[in-house]
Amino acid sequence: MSVTEHINNFIASSAQTIHALRILRSHGMQTESIHTIYQAVVIAKLTYASSAWWGFTTATDRQRLEAVIRRGIRSGLSSSNQLDLAEIVEDADDNLFSEVLYNNSHVLNSLLPSTNTRTYNLRQIAHNRTLVAKTSTLTESDFYLQNVI
Repeated sequence: MSVTEHINNFIASSAQTIHALRILRSHGMQTESIHTIYQAVVIAKLTYASSAWWGFTTATDRQRLEAVIRRGIRSGLSSSNQLDLAEIVEDADDNLFSEVLYNNSHVLNSLLPSTNTRTYNLRQIAHNRTLVAKTSTLTESDFYLQNVI
């Protein structure tokens, strides 16, 4: 299944969820509860494993996914201070990278590049790993290379 097919399935599924939430709202469900359900169902499903597939999306795919979030805000199903999808994915990537970097027993820790000792101190960086050369479009889309570099 391609990333675009995955996004098409997600958009169809989220349209059904949005319709169900509108029905619940029309039957008197409180706004806070609607926001919580939207966050727990739509946003959680949207960001599930985003570190794995986000780098392979096109600009069109990203715009379509952002439209789902904007539609939720415009419909009153999500709070108006909802983060953009790019910010949500970036936060999730940062959290995952930190967890992998600082937890030696993490299953993905062995996939990180080797550590690099620096003899200079020009500016502070978030990690002490050796930078990996980007040699193809596949490596440019890789989660680890995006965060290490």
